[in-house]
Amino acid sequence: MTALVPRQSSEVSTARHDPRDDWPAEARGLRDQLTEVYGDQDPLPNAAGAWCARQKSAHTRRAYARNLLRWETYARGVGIHPFQAKLPLADAYANHLTQQPGRGGNTLSPSGQAQALAAAGSFYDYAVRIQAIPASPFTHVERPYVDPDHSPTQGMTPDEVDKLITAARDWAPRSYALVALLYLLGTRIDETLALNVTDLGYDRGHRTLPLRRKGGKRQLVPVPPLALNALEQHLAGRTEGPLFTTESGRRWSQPEVWKHLRVLARAAGIPGAASIKPHTLRHQFITDNLAENVPLERVQDAVGHSDPRTTQRYNRRRRALDDHPTYGLAARLAARLEQGK
Repeated sequence: MTALVPRQSSEVSTARHDPRDDWPAEARGLRDQLTEVYGDQDPLPNAAGAWCARQKSAHTRRAYARNLLRWETYARGVGIHPFQAKLPLADAYANHLTQQPGRGGNTLSPSGQAQALAAAGSFYDYAVRIQAIPASPFTHVERPYVDPDHSPTQGMTPDEVDKLITAARDWAPRSYALVALLYLLGTRIDETLALNVTDLGYDRGHRTLPLRRKGGKRQLVPVPPLALNALEQHLAGRTEGPLFTTESGRRWSQPEVWKHLRVLARAAGIPGAASIKPHTLRHQFITDNLAENVPLERVQDAVGHSDPRTTQRYNRRRRALDDHPTYGLAARLAARLEQGK
């Protein structure tokens, strides 16, 4: 068989293409950060970048990169190269995570600890697969118990939802459009901010938006009239660019949205405004629909959950609070005390 030989001519470039240039931005960024520490001859940066590039969504790539850097910083802090780590160090890291701060000033939640360990374990499984190391130090690390019925997201009452939406409407068209979409469509914030104006489409009489769900799945969702009107006021005739931008035209970022929602919540006078986050509105989409007896499978499909138990846990939390026996007990005690006066 004749070997293939590249044709040499003035029309054909002989410059080699670097396949790492085809990695998503998150993977290139992770490789670059690790290269600054270990240099370009160490196998760790490229292995980490290639592993990150395999993840299907930008949200997952960001989370995995962040958690791998958390582990790398810990290993380097005790003087051990991540590729030289063994089970005792991985066990120590798991204990270390229980003492680390999470969002809101509290310690990292069990689910946050589990996510950090899962990311590190995923990276080492990949490193073993490409024969960069013989075995993963995280294979036998005990993972924290994560209550499947627990949701750490703060809930709101219908009145508080109305106040937040009213505050957003009074603040600015962009604020109103964002809050309307997050609540009425139940979208994740990364799905929402990734949208462009040209994504607003039409299908069988519905105005639609295409969402990229976790795992890279795509789902077309309808935009109800109230949300559509809010979007049109916000866009004011704009026909291109990101759906949500800053004043300079840059795509609105997640940290900026988190901060803005808390400003709106304070303006609305909502208790616990400092804990409001974009996921709060997704939480409300689920709980409010389930409270109105919308079938679980329809809500599950609307929010893109692969497991109905994930959707149902929001409802269990609401009922655990609304129907808690403490209220009846307190009412009976108050009646007895009133009679004893």
